[in-house]
Amino acid sequence: MAKHRDHARPEFTDANRRARKVSVMHPDDAWHLGHWYEAPREDPASPEIYVYTDELSFSPGQDVAFRASCTGVTWTLQIWRDGLRPELVHEAFDLPGAFHPMPPCAYRDGCDWPVAHVWRAPDDAASGFYRVAAWTQRADGSRFLQHHFFVIRPDPAMPRSGRFLLILTTSTWIAYNDWGGSNAYDGVDGPNGNAFSPVLSTCRPWTRGLVWLPPGAPRLCDTTTRGPWDAPRYPTKEFAFSNGFAQYYASAGWAQFERHFVVWAEAEGYAFDMITQHDLHFRPEIIEGYSCLVVVGHDEYWTREMRKTIDRFVEDGGGCARFAGNFYWQIRFEDEGRRQVAYKSRARDEDPAPAHLRTGPWEDPEIGWPGAATFGVNGMRGVYASWGGFAPRGVRGFTVYRPGHWCFEGLDMHYGDLLGHDAGIFAYEVDGLEHTFRYGLPYPTHEDGAPHDLEIIGLSPAVFAEEMHVGEGHRYYLKDGGIASKARLLSGEATPEAIDRHQYGCGVIVSFPKGKGEVFCAGASEWVSGLAKQDFYVQGVTRNVLDRFLRLQDEGSDGHVESGLRS
Repeated sequence: MAKHRDHARPEFTDANRRARKVSVMHPDDAWHLGHWYEAPREDPASPEIYVYTDELSFSPGQDVAFRASCTGVTWTLQIWRDGLRPELVHEAFDLPGAFHPMPPCAYRDGCDWPVAHVWRAPDDAASGFYRVAAWTQRADGSRFLQHHFFVIRPDPAMPRSGRFLLILTTSTWIAYNDWGGSNAYDGVDGPNGNAFSPVLSTCRPWTRGLVWLPPGAPRLCDTTTRGPWDAPRYPTKEFAFSNGFAQYYASAGWAQFERHFVVWAEAEGYAFDMITQHDLHFRPEIIEGYSCLVVVGHDEYWTREMRKTIDRFVEDGGGCARFAGNFYWQIRFEDEGRRQVAYKSRARDEDPAPAHLRTGPWEDPEIGWPGAATFGVNGMRGVYASWGGFAPRGVRGFTVYRPGHWCFEGLDMHYGDLLGHDAGIFAYEVDGLEHTFRYGLPYPTHEDGAPHDLEIIGLSPAVFAEEMHVGEGHRYYLKDGGIASKARLLSGEATPEAIDRHQYGCGVIVSFPKGKGEVFCAGASEWVSGLAKQDFYVQGVTRNVLDRFLRLQDEGSDGHVESGLRS
């Protein structure tokens, strides 16, 4: 471990605080309905430091170059390998501060700041998530503290036996990063300076909250049950605005999703490596030798190449475990991965790519590749639950319909039980399927691309739009949630009848064989909440899935584990 002057992590100090100031608040202001974003002050009277790296991941033995802009005299950098027991691996003190302005369209074009520090990763550096903490002192004794990250990829020479590969959902992180003005939801782009940007740069800092969060930061599931006609609440927006975090901190990022899984898995004794979605796209060979791929959290954005790699892996005998929600948009990379492109609902009108390569929803008939073909679920058939006006008093777990499935082995699960309700795992964004019931059991209709051997294990209702009830002082956040666009896409028009047909959905747990391999998918972004809160049943299902797919490594491609009910 590196020597350092201050054994306390930098997050334990007085950081990112300024003196109180007076601001007018108008009665027609509603900050959670507007767009705020992170950008530097660029004021030497309030010193600050921002750093970023050109790449998201590096190999052991490779140089990691940090580009920086600092309005302080000096600054400090620490690198921690994050997880159950964070380990300090490098620190540098008294780095000279040098200011470089933020370009006008940094969110799209990147910052292009010069390299300020280089760290060579050791040749034996362990694969994992490396949290970067950079800070500069202020005159009042406090610090300005900023977080960045990079990933160390697994060494190709190291054995894969007994290890799974965690794919970090970095494309979704990029889509929610609003540093510099815009992300894939809101922003300062467009002719009127008020639109999201379809092109986002990876060469810029991360907005506050995607890399690090204090314990207890709210999750999107509202844990307070609303009474009759109570105004909707959005606790994460309230926390973000009150404490200087990104307004979308709860929607994506290491701190809110993957870190909880990693801490749990390390405590359980699992061995695993990590890659980014960029690695999956540009280095598909990196998954060779593993029997189990894992995705957790919120994985809304994927490229076509990523999906093809996953499909080949499973068809060749691998197991893919997805504990994640909102599989929704096709994206592409440009400039060797430094720019991520997602026109989303504007794709048919603005994206110059051929129809099947446009960056719109996977379920767009012109794209023609529903997400269910890969993971057994579709984001567009589910989406929201358990917050704001999205089923605010609904179940917060999956209703179990097939308790005899192998994922429940040893868990004393019964038909009709609620899986993860107390932990609130059925929340925020979920993935669903069109289905029907026969003799009390759900079956896929297959009209939305669901594989024919797919089993629905658990299911609960979700909605595509907030149900807006008239009440005293009600101010809803997402409102219709883009339901008119969904109706036009799937029904060809946005008539009242079409909108009624598409406003409701579900979230599902499914499993199915694919080629020589198998897929298990718990389609909820908040599954990790069950692990963080040590829910007995959520932990048990996760163990059963990981252990089953890790066994594929020993059995080989001809030792396919039978899918379905236990005998």
